[in-house]
Amino acid sequence: MKAQRSLEEKLQIVLAGLKGQDSIAELCRRHGLSETAFYHWQKLFLEGGKEALTNGRSTRSSRQTQLEQENEELKQLVAELELKLRVFKKLQGLR
Repeated sequence: MKAQRSLEEKLQIVLAGLKGQDSIAELCRRHGLSETAFYHWQKLFLEGGKEALTNGRSTRSSRQTQLEQENEELKQLVAELELKLRVFKKLQGLR
């Protein structure tokens, strides 16, 4: 049984299971995969598609992820500007 599988491999296995050409038991045997793992991947895929398999959990929208990243960048920018402002005020007080 493989410990790690690529996203593409997971996707191919889940899609093969959804096609229904072979039983899930046979598909899992052929790939050395437990049925529990297969059904977990299938659930994630149906809930969130390809990105969910990458994350190993239900996925947030790409827009939400983008906004969270932008929020972190803005927090860093505010912290840098606040530090510069403190330095500026200290320099002004010395004159």
